[in-house]
Amino acid sequence: MTRQIIIFLFSAFSFTNAHSQTAFSLCNDLGLQRSFKKEQQFWAVGHTVHANFHFTPKNAIYFWLSYYSDGKFSNALFADAKSPATVPQKINYTNSAQMRFKQFSTGWKRYLKGSFNEEDKWALYGYAGFGLLLGRVINTHSVVIDTAAYSVPVRSGKANFKRLTFDLGLGVDIPIGADIYFYTEGRVWIPTTDYPSNYIFVNNNAPLVGMLNFGLRILFQ
Repeated sequence: MTRQIIIFLFSAFSFTNAHSQTAFSLCNDLGLQRSFKKEQQFWAVGHTVHANFHFTPKNAIYFWLSYYSDGKFSNALFADAKSPATVPQKINYTNSAQMRFKQFSTGWKRYLKGSFNEEDKWALYGYAGFGLLLGRVINTHSVVIDTAAYSVPVRSGKANFKRLTFDLGLGVDIPIGADIYFYTEGRVWIPTTDYPSNYIFVNNNAPLVGMLNFGLRILFQ
């Protein structure tokens, strides 16, 4: 992840140097993440780095890279026997899961009040963009189940998965001096693809997550 951040920042600065007339902001924040989907609810903490390219006072193109800690949740499930001769016909068990996300997003940032270079007033802005979510899930069953004899709703073990997302956000920018701004943002990632996985109990329109982030924006102009 450190290598990805370095590549991300290097690419952003290279783009800025090639387009010196475009103002550029570098943003860095910490956030609290909540997974809202029923049967897949958890909390996690994370970090995001942004690059904003301000082509007008109110409009910018953004790029961000986010990564979050493991979120933990559990589901009470049962496995069905594949054969009528198998005893017992059902096995009750608990699946304990850990789920973690990394996400790349790009899109449009629009200042609804004020502009990117306010000097003494707060500004309000919104985001709309598309992202690629890279997820990992680790499942641990409370009992060992023979999957040759039983059908399970979610498999034990570790797996990676991907989702395309539609990303929305709303934030407030507050100048604190010397082209440095404090900001707070609310974001949501809405999945646009399913790609069902045998390691994820809820696949339909999931994961659906929201974030509350706090950070600093440094303006270069």
